[in-house]
Amino acid sequence: MIDLLNKYNLPVPRYTSYPTVPYWTDNFELPKWKTVFAEEFSKHNKVEGLSIYIHLPFCESLCTYCGCNKKITTNHSVEEEYMQAMMKEWQLYVALMNEKPIIRELHLGGGTPTFFSPENLKTLVDAVLKDAIVHDEHEFSFEGHPNNTTREHLQALYDIGFRRVSFGVQDNDPEVQRVINRIQPFENVKRGTEMAREIGYKSVNFDLIYGLPLQTKEKMENTIRQAITLRPDRVAFYSYAHVPWTSRGQRLFDENDLPGASQKMELYILGKKLFMESGYVDIGMDHFSLPEDDLFKVWEAGKLHRNFMGYTTQRTGMMLGLGVSSISDAGVAFAQNHKTVHDYYESINKGELAVTKGYFLSEEDVLFRRYILDMSCNGKTTFKEAFKDRLQQYTFPELALVHADGLVNYDENHAELTPLGRHFLRNVCRAFDLHLLLNRDNKEASMPKFSKAI
Repeated sequence: MIDLLNKYNLPVPRYTSYPTVPYWTDNFELPKWKTVFAEEFSKHNKVEGLSIYIHLPFCESLCTYCGCNKKITTNHSVEEEYMQAMMKEWQLYVALMNEKPIIRELHLGGGTPTFFSPENLKTLVDAVLKDAIVHDEHEFSFEGHPNNTTREHLQALYDIGFRRVSFGVQDNDPEVQRVINRIQPFENVKRGTEMAREIGYKSVNFDLIYGLPLQTKEKMENTIRQAITLRPDRVAFYSYAHVPWTSRGQRLFDENDLPGASQKMELYILGKKLFMESGYVDIGMDHFSLPEDDLFKVWEAGKLHRNFMGYTTQRTGMMLGLGVSSISDAGVAFAQNHKTVHDYYESINKGELAVTKGYFLSEEDVLFRRYILDMSCNGKTTFKEAFKDRLQQYTFPELALVHADGLVNYDENHAELTPLGRHFLRNVCRAFDLHLLLNRDNKEASMPKFSKAI
């Protein structure tokens, strides 16, 4: 197992989209995006509804491990201007809709959503919901920082339909917390979890990270055993993605403090073992769930979905991203907003969508995206006749390599992960990434940089 982990610990995308973001274009046609969005909305809205992601970028302090788009400030007066801009952006999209949107999924991410006051979060969400119909089977969720998520936050959001909260735990060891600049006593995690359950939240998720500076097996085991005492319904056990070329805060680390590749793999194996022994089920890339949670139930039923919010119980064909750096997914096109608050405000205040880059998928892209989604969510896929030559030229040779290591079984008609292959899901999905494979063959093209698989 260790030999395979070493072999496959390569830079590989997480495949929350296909094609992945590095292959998108900055010369994006905004008028075409508006047309495509309107057309796809008309097709999908009444069938499965709309997912909405709201990005709230502000944080009071910099967590140096973080690769998310964020803006550090202690000035809470920024909340009002940002909310107003997001409400304007929402109205710009509403104008492209031919009927009331049916909201199936809504997620507040960041940054730190609980940087905003409970009243402002409620005002923002209410501004979206007043123009929409909420689906009977909706799921509303938000990311909470254990240090500043109050009972008032939890209650205000519960009152408008939120039933799931995700706490960014990362690591409980004081020394690790110090070096990543996230001092967060376990008592705060415990308090937030207990308050959420008292109020009525049906699902609590913990984010944990392995591979952080100064982590050891002993520290990792203590963190996980502590976390498990609270029985989070879901756990996202992420590999720390060291990408200092895009996240400047990571340049503050002494790279000698980062666990080596073999040590990082040991942390992963340890964590997986502890979760499985405690009754959690390995859902897929980085995610574990208790059998009672809805995530396990949809996975077991073969209805799991994956988008920019990660694994989700809601299988929608469209996702609308609001706010700075947010990404929208219309099924056949992606669009990403400006990454700076200044540029985002400038576009919105002109009455324009803040989109700055994106990608329009070809028929081939749509099909290979389906293969990747099938493998990510169900562990298997069935091949179509269309573009079979591309499968034979690019995908089958890659599948042959991972098949030789016992990770996947395949023939001319289908592919399926083996139990061992579940550990290497990103590597198997890579076999369907024609953009990456073509770029690899083009020696003159520069390869985009991804974090390593483990």
